[in-house]
Amino acid sequence: MKSNYPKHIKMHRNSNTLELVYSTDRYYLSAEYLRTHSPSAEVRGHGPGQATLQHGKLKVTLRHIDLVGRYAVKLTFSDGHDSGLYSWNYLFDLCIHQQKYWKKYLSDLNQAGKSRDPDVSAVQFVP
Repeated sequence: MKSNYPKHIKMHRNSNTLELVYSTDRYYLSAEYLRTHSPSAEVRGHGPGQATLQHGKLKVTLRHIDLVGRYAVKLTFSDGHDSGLYSWNYLFDLCIHQQKYWKKYLSDLNQAGKSRDPDVSAVQFVP
């Protein structure tokens, strides 16, 4: 299988995004998107139907990137999550299907009655 190794990868702290450049294509993945789509067992589970919907990650930031051999990166997030290894092929998949995956994620959040905002549960309306 051909590896989709990016020509360039850079973390942008101001925009809280990870920039990946492939040939002539350039992608920007938000920390929230990367965190909610982590390949870790905590997020994806250990088998079909075991995924855990991530919510309240709107304000999560990327803290660090570590290269793992020649096949992946390990991302560390501000909420302490650092257990997923993002292979080059998985990152490329996240890039090219970003709109589809994000739309499904937002739909799943809505169906579950969850929010992207971690502070929503702390807000209560008292008449």
